[in-house]
Amino acid sequence: MKTRDLSYRKNFTLIVSFVTLISVLLIVVLIISYDLTKKVIENEFSASKVDVLEKTVAPYNVFFQNKIPEISFYQGFLDSASAKTYANAVLKKYPFVEKILFYDAQISNRPVQDGLRTSNFSLGLKALYQYSPKNVTVLFSNDKPGSLSLTNGDEFNKIGLKVASYISNVDTAKVLSNEQIFSIFYNISKNKITYMNVPRREDIKTYKELMFKKLPRSPYYEQDVFSFELNPYKLAVKNTHPQIYQHISIKPLSFDSMLEKPNLVTTEIALPLAFSNFKLYLSSDRAFLNKEVRNRFLPIGLGIIAVYSILLMLVFFISRNLKINQKLFSLQYDFINNFTHEFKTPVAVIKIAGNNILSAKELTDFERRRYGKILDEEADKLNDLMNKLLSFTQIENRSIKVKSEEIDLETFSQNIIDAFQLKYPDYDIQLDIHNVPTFQSDQVLLSSIFYNLIENAYKYANPGDKHLTITIFKRKKNVVFSFKDKGIGIEASELDNIFKKFYRIQSRYNQQGSVGLGLAFCKELVTFMNGSIKVKSKPGKGSVFEVTLPLR
Repeated sequence: MKTRDLSYRKNFTLIVSFVTLISVLLIVVLIISYDLTKKVIENEFSASKVDVLEKTVAPYNVFFQNKIPEISFYQGFLDSASAKTYANAVLKKYPFVEKILFYDAQISNRPVQDGLRTSNFSLGLKALYQYSPKNVTVLFSNDKPGSLSLTNGDEFNKIGLKVASYISNVDTAKVLSNEQIFSIFYNISKNKITYMNVPRREDIKTYKELMFKKLPRSPYYEQDVFSFELNPYKLAVKNTHPQIYQHISIKPLSFDSMLEKPNLVTTEIALPLAFSNFKLYLSSDRAFLNKEVRNRFLPIGLGIIAVYSILLMLVFFISRNLKINQKLFSLQYDFINNFTHEFKTPVAVIKIAGNNILSAKELTDFERRRYGKILDEEADKLNDLMNKLLSFTQIENRSIKVKSEEIDLETFSQNIIDAFQLKYPDYDIQLDIHNVPTFQSDQVLLSSIFYNLIENAYKYANPGDKHLTITIFKRKKNVVFSFKDKGIGIEASELDNIFKKFYRIQSRYNQQGSVGLGLAFCKELVTFMNGSIKVKSKPGKGSVFEVTLPLR
C-alpha cells in the first residue's frame, strides 16, 4: 500500500509540475504576443501613412496626369469662352484648384512688346484671363501694351524660356518622350503648376525655322498656356486607417509637432510636386493606440487561453484516469487478496478433511457424515464463488437472455427463506406480500438477487440482530422488493460506492471475507432486467435495499 501511495504522489508531482510549466508558458506567451501586437501597430502606424497619402492625393494625381494634358488636345485654339468652359470644369471637380490663369499666346518671328524674343523666335501674349469659382477677370490685353504685371509676366517668361531652349536644340526626327514633355512644357513651383500645350512635330519644325532663318513675317501660331494656383489645405484627407490614425491634417514643412502636444504619437510624409512644401501630419493619442493594441490582442489572447484550457482539460482527464486506474488497481489488488483468501479457506478445510480421512484407519458413521458434510459445504462455497464470477461476466457481456415465466411470489420467496433458515437457524426472516400474487420474470435471475441480499443482511448483522423483513408490493407499473434488516448499517459517504465491482467498505465490521462482488452483481442483474436498485441506511440502525422491476 505504501508503494502505491508513493507512486501516486509521483504522478501528482508530475501533474503539478506540468500545470506550473504551462501556466508559466501561458504568461510568457501572452506577454510576448502583446509586445508583438504592439510592435505590429507601431510598424503599421509608420508604414500606413503612404496609403493615406496615396488616397488623399489621388484626385491631384488624376488632375495632374489627365486633366492638365487635356489642354494639348486643343492645339492652341482655345479662346476666352472655351477656356472658361475648361476652367469651370476643373474648378468644380478639383476644389484644391483655387484660380486658373489662361495665357492666350502666339508664336511668330515678329517683334513683341509683352513676351519673349530669342533670335528670330517670338512668344507674345494676346491676352491673360483669370478664372475663379465666382468670376472671370481680364488681367491683360495686347491693346494695352505694358500693362502685364511683373509676377504674371515672370511666370509666362519661365515657361517660354524652357520652350525656346528646347526648340533651339531639338532633333525634329525624334519623338518627344514623357520625361521631355514634363521638363519642357511644365513649370512647377510652390502651389502652382504652369503648362503649355505640346505642339505637333510639324509645328516644332516650323518654330525652329522661324528661330534660325531669316524669313518674311510669319503668321501667328496659337499656343495656350495655363497656370493653376493650388491650395493644399483643400485636399480632402482620406483616413483609410481610422483604427490607428486619430488625427490627420496638412501642415507646412516647418511645423513642429512637439510644440503642439508632446504626448501625441506622430508621423509625417511630404506631399508631392506642387505641394512639396507641405506635409501630411498623422497623430494619435497613446491611449488611442493602446486601445487598438488591446482590440487586436484580444482574439490572440483568447486563442492562447483556449489552448491553455484544452491542455488543462487534458491534464484533468489524465489525472482522473490516473486516480481511476489507481483505484482500480487497489480494488483488483484487494480482490485478488480476498479472492485468494476465499479460495484458500475452503481448499485448506477440504485438504484437512481429506488428510484426516486418508490417515484414519477406521471411520465411525458419525465421523464419515461429519467429514462428508464439511467437504460438501466447502465445495458448495467454491462452486458458489465460481458461479458468481461466471454469471457476472455473462451479464456484463450480455451473453445470457431473460427467460420470462410466471412466478408465484409467495411460493418462490418462502422456498428461499426456508433454505436460509435451515442454513442459519438463528436467522429471523419475515415475508409480507401486498396484492402481487404472481410476477412475470426470470426465476433464476430473481433468485440470485434474493440470495445475495438475504445473505448480505445476515452477514452484516451483529449476533442477536439477525432480522430481515421482505416486503413485496406494487408501485404503478412496477413490482417493488424491499429488504429491511437490523444490521450494522452503512455510512452515507459509502452509499454511492457499494454497488461498484470489487468495492469493500473499510471498517472494523467488514471482516467477513467479502470480495466486493455481491451488491455489484445485484446491480448488474437488476439493470439487466430493466429495473433499479437503491439503498437507505443508518449506521447502527440497519439498511433497506429496494429493488424495482417492471411488472411485465
